[in-house]
Amino acid sequence: MTDFSAAMTSGKTFTLSDYAGKNIVLYFYPKDNTPGCTTESIAFRELYPQFQAANTEIFGISRDSLRSHENFKAKLELPFELISDPEEILCAMFDVMKMKSMYGKQVRGIERSTFLIDGNTKLVKEWRAVKVNGHVDDVLEFVSASN
Repeated sequence: MTDFSAAMTSGKTFTLSDYAGKNIVLYFYPKDNTPGCTTESIAFRELYPQFQAANTEIFGISRDSLRSHENFKAKLELPFELISDPEEILCAMFDVMKMKSMYGKQVRGIERSTFLIDGNTKLVKEWRAVKVNGHVDDVLEFVSASN
């Protein structure tokens, strides 16, 4: 996978090559402070120690602003950073922008998706059209089994 960088919370910049030797979980979600996204982020927070034990870093990504991300991260006490992608550069790279039906209208948005990149920066697994319940457990199970 080609190296890439993006702005993230805590005034930091995410650069893929900085995490060589570690697994990376990138979870794309539609919007800060919405029910599904909150539930998913809390699930990653609750299992964060187990992901860390499996040599894995977690990053959430949406099109929200860094300011929105900082508030969401603080509110949920997330121990990992959130990446802001307002220009949809990473969304395009991972092909997560889809037409979705919302209240009977077609809207373009992020399809909830998770990607696992190994310590050699190789994309090894993708979960698309994710349903929140049980998803984070599935990701942890896969990461733990491949370590």
